[in-house]
Amino acid sequence: QVQLVESGGGLVQVGGSLRLSCAASGSIFSINAWGWFRQAPGKQRETVAVITGRGSTSYADSVKGRFTISRDGAKNTVYLQMNSLKPEDTAVYYCKVYSSRDYWGQGTQVTVSS
Repeated sequence: QVQLVESGGGLVQVGGSLRLSCAASGSIFSINAWGWFRQAPGKQRETVAVITGRGSTSYADSVKGRFTISRDGAKNTVYLQMNSLKPEDTAVYYCKVYSSRDYWGQGTQVTVSS
């Protein structure tokens, strides 16, 4: 069975940095893409960044130039490097694996305080 375990969230001051990790365990025969999503209080879940099996990346306009998604195929792990953090980045962040079916991480809280 597949499990996605997230880590790296926490409390950081405005302008600071965090790196989120999402490690997949179990058998996933074909990963088409990885994604990071976030959900702020009272808001819908939104896409933050996506990386495909070919390595192509895409980002929400609000995080372009500040966030970087990357992956390590050997470790079945995806990362989200977050720099120049703003209070509006505060949310629960979720990773997702796109394969024959979709899998979600448990979520990790990121809080940016001024």
